[in-house]
Amino acid sequence: KLVRDTVAKGGRILFVGTKRQAQKSIAEGAEKCAQYYMNHRWLGGTLTNWKTISNSIQRLKQIDEIMSHGAEGLTKKERLIMEREQGKLQASLGGIREMGGVPDLLFVIDVGKESLAILEAQKLGIPVIGIVDTNCSPKGVDYVIPGNDDAARAISMYCDLISRAALDGMTAQMGAAGIDLGSLDVAPVEEAIEA
Repeated sequence: KLVRDTVAKGGRILFVGTKRQAQKSIAEGAEKCAQYYMNHRWLGGTLTNWKTISNSIQRLKQIDEIMSHGAEGLTKKERLIMEREQGKLQASLGGIREMGGVPDLLFVIDVGKESLAILEAQKLGIPVIGIVDTNCSPKGVDYVIPGNDDAARAISMYCDLISRAALDGMTAQMGAAGIDLGSLDVAPVEEAIEA
């Protein structure tokens, strides 16, 4: 309900899960509901030092722009250095590049491993939904979901649950805006292609 209400008000949700078995599910769950994710490594200050993080995101966008135009005028070495930097930035910031500010809600898998993210969210007063296993303390987590945070299938189920709630919120938001979801279909795009 919290997830649904947050998204219905136009809020942003950040999915956080950097352990190996969670990376894929976190990215898929967030992308499915057009939200944001951090699945590689939590960079200290991602929330509390947003200015610096947004500079890094701008740098990533610049590099993408240069690389999309074929990187003409660059030597082989310069191109290689740029590709490496692009890879690093994409891995750590790819899921939040379009976020445009701090999120309104954090969804965390493995609260023990992501304690830094939870601390930052606490400092900024951002509510945290966390999957809390028996080996973790629920300290700092506002909405505790007791469960296994190690099994890939369990993680995938949690992500699916949260993304479904977010999609419900989007539907509610569109309904409130007066957009009839039943009238939206793919036909106009096809007509544009034929013309």
